[in-house]
Amino acid sequence: MTITLITGANRGLGRETARRLIGTGHTVYVGARDERLGEKAAAELGGRPLPLDVTDDDSVSAAAERVRAEAGRLDVLVNNAGVIGLGNDAHDATAEQVRMTYETNVFGAIRVTHSFLPLLEASEAPVIVNVSSSLGSLGIAGDPEQFTSILPVYYSALAYNSSKAALNMVTAQYARTHPRMRINAVDPGHTATDLNGHTGPQTVAEGADIIVRMALMDTNGPTGGFFGNSGPVPW
Repeated sequence: MTITLITGANRGLGRETARRLIGTGHTVYVGARDERLGEKAAAELGGRPLPLDVTDDDSVSAAAERVRAEAGRLDVLVNNAGVIGLGNDAHDATAEQVRMTYETNVFGAIRVTHSFLPLLEASEAPVIVNVSSSLGSLGIAGDPEQFTSILPVYYSALAYNSSKAALNMVTAQYARTHPRMRINAVDPGHTATDLNGHTGPQTVAEGADIIVRMALMDTNGPTGGFFGNSGPVPW
């Protein structure tokens, strides 16, 4: 039995990833900031509800303790919770606006990973999947016209894009210091979700493909990489 936690799993990419991993036999903890919505989603999916606000230390600690008491380990962690947030206009953005975005997209992933590391270390084949974005690629940002096959349209967004670039580096650092784990960042592509007002051309099923694929990876899979549905994404 594979024990999996997905943050922000009550809707969008997180929910679709939960649905598909449950279908493969995973026991999935459906992490959600809103306890009521998390319970509803878990009941509909056949998962286990887990109240989890990635921006709150006490909430994350309580979630980790609950998984420890119930399962004793964690095999797969999907850091999916994310926000577009404020502070995306590079001319007008304030440090406080950018910090609010980082609180979820960067510090939230670190907070959850740190609290669940002991449970991941108890797994025989631990996996961490950090849901990033090709908008966080420094290579693409430097010359977006050369990478339209990966990112057809480039959007400037100071807080969001830089937070995903930071998450990519966080991924690389965890992978380097935890070589027994498979730790990767993924780019689902521009997917129609609540996060972007359903403006993306991809369905959640298409966007979730790479998340599911990396979550199902065995011990022979890559680590410390950045991948999209079409292959590696430039850092």
